[in-house]
Order: sequence, then structure tokens, then C-alpha cells
Amino acid sequence: MAVFTPLGDAQVAEFLNRFDAGSLVSLEGVPAGTENTTFFVTTDRRELVLTLFEQGEHEELPFFVELLDYLDEHRLPVPGPLHDRDGIALHSLAGKPALLFPRLPGKHPKAPNLAQCRALGDALGRMHLVSQRFPGHRPNPRDLHWLLPMHHRVLVYLSPEDQTLMKDEVEIYQGFFGNAPELPQGALHGDLFRDNTLFEGDRLGGIIDFYNGCTGDLLFDLAIVINDWATEADGRLNVERHDAILRAYQARRPLTCVERDAWPMMLRMTALRYWLSRLLVVYVDPPAHDLTPHDPEQFRAILLARLELGALPLPEVNA
Repeated sequence: MAVFTPLGDAQVAEFLNRFDAGSLVSLEGVPAGTENTTFFVTTDRRELVLTLFEQGEHEELPFFVELLDYLDEHRLPVPGPLHDRDGIALHSLAGKPALLFPRLPGKHPKAPNLAQCRALGDALGRMHLVSQRFPGHRPNPRDLHWLLPMHHRVLVYLSPEDQTLMKDEVEIYQGFFGNAPELPQGALHGDLFRDNTLFEGDRLGGIIDFYNGCTGDLLFDLAIVINDWATEADGRLNVERHDAILRAYQARRPLTCVERDAWPMMLRMTALRYWLSRLLVVYVDPPAHDLTPHDPEQFRAILLARLELGALPLPEVNA
């Protein structure tokens, strides 16, 4: 059960009094999640989600509030946080920072179909189009600047072959991105896996969990999506899902020539990013709570597939 800070009905009922959201009817802990405590809150007026932040840099939480407010104002399918009667969203509950959100409809797609892929590509394209004007700033915490020092911490746990693979890849990324023209920048989700979306059938109900949100290369976000949404169990790319996402995305925001040139390398770098972060959780910095870490091997296989087979051709966009 990923409820690290238990709450009682009386605590939550008092908390709700600050908001124009109705009176508490029921409170249910949410078992999913690896970092924060989440409850489903039902009032006599609506369904809500209450999140307590257990770890991370709490001073960065205002950035996430501002980003979600901004995207919500631009009618993106994201849960804009509730603000209290004084216009404040971020509060403290049980000694932890707390945010209250509307509960969005739908379930995580385990095996997304092409209609769901198109819906996700369209929403991400819309998001990146408007996010280029978002005034907030938070450096990408998992980009090349993170890879350079952090990969040294896991090398001792790897086979000689994997040590060479990781060191060579990081050196290649440093040479490529260090000399490449700057890529288009904007606000990113930073972790847009399938389990951070909600679907009702083929309709995208919402994009959730923006706590890896940051500003940086838009292409970084898109590569994370393709490596999860359009990848088979053996690491190979699925052409139909790949093209469905990228056609819908580019109908909103066509990729630039610089982005097209960088695309194969970005797919490799974001695959290594997750291989490394999962290795760090397994060997170096295990979670504070008794949770099963994600398997690093999945993204090692994805990286090897990208190296062996390269990137698929990017679909062309009708002018």
C-alpha cells in the first residue's frame, strides 16, 4: 500500500473546509504510486484526489502548481490544482505539502491502441505548442548534465560489456549534443509513460503526475513517449503506434530540421536515462519505502534495440 502518511476522516474534513469543494463523504487510500501518498476524496459535490508529497525538493512545488495552472488555462487535459478561497493551492497537511486535484476519468492503457496513440500524440503536440510560452523555469533534472556524473555510480555493478556500453554512449551523447544547435525549448512532462495517462475507451481523460515536470528540450519529452508507448517487449519499435503518435503530434507541432537530425540520438539518450535511473534505485539509492523497483533490464533492451536497428523513419507531415 503506497499510503506512507495515514490520514483520518476528521483531518481531511477540516482540510476541505478551506476549499469550496463540498463536505467529506468518503476517503480511500490509493495503492498505486512509488513516491507520494495519494487519497481519493469524495465530497457531496465532486470527486477529488489528495496528494501528500513525501520526498523530493519541496521548494520546487510552486513550479508544478504554476505549470498545471498554465496548462489547465490552455484547456489541456491536465488536473489543474484546486485553489482555496484565498486563491492558494499549496498547503500543509500532517506535516507534508499537500495539493488537491479534480479526479479525472479513465484508466491507464496497458496496451494502447492506435486511436489512443493518436489522442496522446495530439495532446502532447498541443501541450508543447503552448508550453514554449510558459514563463516558469526548472532545469531538466535528468538530462545529459545528470547522466555525466551519475553513470559513474553504477558502473561497478555492471558487467564489463555493459560498463563499456554505458561509458561509450555517454561520451557519444556529450559529443553530439555538445556540438548540435539548440533544440526547441519549453515545459515538459518529463515522465509521460502510459501509467501517467487516463483513458475512457479511446478518449484521453487526462495526463497526470507532473512531478518530473521541467523546462528543456521538447524532443526529450517526445522520445520518452515513443520509447514507452511504441515499443514492443523485446525493445523494438512498433511502426503503427510510432507513426500514429508522431503524425498526430506533428499535426500540432511539426519537428524542426534540427530535431529530426537529433531524433535517433535522443531516443538512445532517453533509453539510457531510464536504464541508469532504475539501476540507481536498485543498487545505490533504494526507495525510502518498501516498494519493488522497476526492472532496469527493460531499458537496457530498448537501448540495444535502438543501437542495432536505429530509429524508424519519421512520418512526413502534410503541408
